[in-house]
Amino acid sequence: MKTYEVMFIIIPNAAEEEIDKVIGQMEAGVKSMQGEVVSVEKMGKRKLAYRIGKFEEGFYVLFNIKANGEVVKEFERRLRVADSVLRYITVRVDKALKRVEKVKAIRLKKVRRKSRGVQPEATATGI
Repeated sequence: MKTYEVMFIIIPNAAEEEIDKVIGQMEAGVKSMQGEVVSVEKMGKRKLAYRIGKFEEGFYVLFNIKANGEVVKEFERRLRVADSVLRYITVRVDKALKRVEKVKAIRLKKVRRKSRGVQPEATATGI
């Protein structure tokens, strides 16, 4: 299973019960498809970067889940059909993926150093 962060914005005039209802539905959806909810963080009401419809504020919620792609697709589908959700974004945050990217960056630096070491005078003088 892969690790994902899903952040979504709920309309600012939603009641606390409605926010809890949306969060509960999302948790139930993940668990019903054999996913795991690692954490849920209610970040509170914040100003939006830009106006969405008639709203300038929104209630931010961050989910950390461990799941496969099908669970994430269903999660996003449920967010799309929820009337109280303004926007959402899903990001994959696997540790293994980060390690692979670090190794690639290190290898790329080594290759660049070797290519610069072959003709350092030509590049320095512009010849």
